[in-house]
Amino acid sequence: MEDAKSTGPKAKWWSRPAPGHATRPEPDGPSSPQDATPPADTPETAHISHPAHLDPPGDSGPPSPEASPPLGAGPAAPAPAAQPMRPLHEPDEYSTPPYGEPGPWAPAPPVQRPVPTPAHGTPVPPPYAGTNGAGISTAPAPGFTPPAPPLPQPGTRSAPPAPPAQSTQWLQYDPWGAPRQPLTHPGPPLGADGGSKKKRRGSVLVGALLLALVAGGIGGGIGAYVERNGGLTRVELPQAGRNDGGRAPDSVAGIAASALPSVVTLHVSGTSEAGTGTGFVLDKSGHILTNNHVVAPAGSTGRITVTFSGGETARAEVVGKDSGYDLAVVKVTGVSGLKPLPLGNSDNVRVGDPVVAIGAPFELSNTVTSGIISAKDRPITAGGEKGDGSDISYVDALQTDAPINPGNSGGPLVDTDAHVIGINSAIRAADGGSGTDGGQSGSIGLGFAIPINQGKRVAEELINTGRATHPVIGVTLDMKYTGDGAKVGAEGAEGKPAVTPGGPGAKAGIRPGDVITEVDGRRVHSGEELIVKIRAHRPGDRLDLGLTRGGKELSISVTLGSATGG
Repeated sequence: MEDAKSTGPKAKWWSRPAPGHATRPEPDGPSSPQDATPPADTPETAHISHPAHLDPPGDSGPPSPEASPPLGAGPAAPAPAAQPMRPLHEPDEYSTPPYGEPGPWAPAPPVQRPVPTPAHGTPVPPPYAGTNGAGISTAPAPGFTPPAPPLPQPGTRSAPPAPPAQSTQWLQYDPWGAPRQPLTHPGPPLGADGGSKKKRRGSVLVGALLLALVAGGIGGGIGAYVERNGGLTRVELPQAGRNDGGRAPDSVAGIAASALPSVVTLHVSGTSEAGTGTGFVLDKSGHILTNNHVVAPAGSTGRITVTFSGGETARAEVVGKDSGYDLAVVKVTGVSGLKPLPLGNSDNVRVGDPVVAIGAPFELSNTVTSGIISAKDRPITAGGEKGDGSDISYVDALQTDAPINPGNSGGPLVDTDAHVIGINSAIRAADGGSGTDGGQSGSIGLGFAIPINQGKRVAEELINTGRATHPVIGVTLDMKYTGDGAKVGAEGAEGKPAVTPGGPGAKAGIRPGDVITEVDGRRVHSGEELIVKIRAHRPGDRLDLGLTRGGKELSISVTLGSATGG
């Protein structure tokens, strides 16, 4: 701080406090370069002023120091009259120390920069115990005392000390300083409760974070529970009550409930092969009707096991079989409570009638399928594996679209009264062939059943005699004939006559080379079809045949004879 002005060369005044007097600190304002360092070519004489007192803060009058002669100099020249000084800032009417903290000094002007540390002996205010703009404390380390500059020795010329490093306390007050200084703190200035607000804000943030974590944990747990269990509450879907009532007797369920106890599954094993098929109970004596090709693998020494719908099993023995009709009868012994399946009349069947097939396709016992009668009097042949024709069966079959698969063979085809109208025997395979249950491709909606009227006659003969009879006309047919109708051959097997002498055909007037075209008014297109038509009747039945001979059409009547099947 400048104490006086001189008319000569500008001198630098240094102030020293007198003992027992309080010293006012240097104002915190900018100093010009001229005040800090005099020009090198300008002589300067250092004077030390011993002020009697310092004006209290806010005094607008100039200080009145008592000048003393410089050391080692003569009488002092009279000092020019002191000019009053104007403070560098307006007095603070509230006398508020910086930042509201107590302090012994006047507030520094807000528009001045600090000057170097005051000379030795000038009290230095305590460091600002605050924080910078980032909330970091700027107070010096405890026990830190800034070093005091050395006192000038008497009789020597004192040079201005080098400006020490700016104090941390003053730097905090620089309004143009870096963003870390207190005056650049955004928002309202920190007052007496600034720290508590920051603490409260920090507590709020911590609380919000904890709340978010807890809420997230609870939400995650609830989400996992909902994902695993499908909701927070037990889900119960509406459902109809238990109905123990029966079904209509003519419904599929009613038919199945009535027929299933009479249907059995046969497991057949022989020396070289095995198979599975179906059968149904004919009487309480234990007779069971099935297909011949089902029991054929057993041969004469094989084993046949019958499994009833309730799971009971029993051994069975072959009573009789016939390859021409593809039918067989087996019998179980020592079994009580058998329920025979009623037999219907296949002559009453009409195309379109609903039917139900029951069996064990692919060893799935008690399988029920339904469909309709697709056609009647379908002439089919099956077998023929032996090559000599002895195992070929000729069936005037009922066609149905009820699914029939391997394992259904020998099972019943029943009507809406749960009466048997046919024995499931053959299917048309997808590969274009036809056979008895042998097409492993499964059902394509073309199943065939032996009419029960034919099955009943054959079963009765097999039970009573062990063998079945076949109706015959006593002629040998030319199976290589490709024309329309069935042609009588020129000669029979082993050189025998084509028309058996004294047989039914010979008595009716049939001759070798005749072509039979009708049976009871129904057209015949091949030799196989003629055999099927004849075997659909009993021995002794009278048939009307239409034939051509030498281009002429003739009609004759024939009474069927009998031959023993095998």
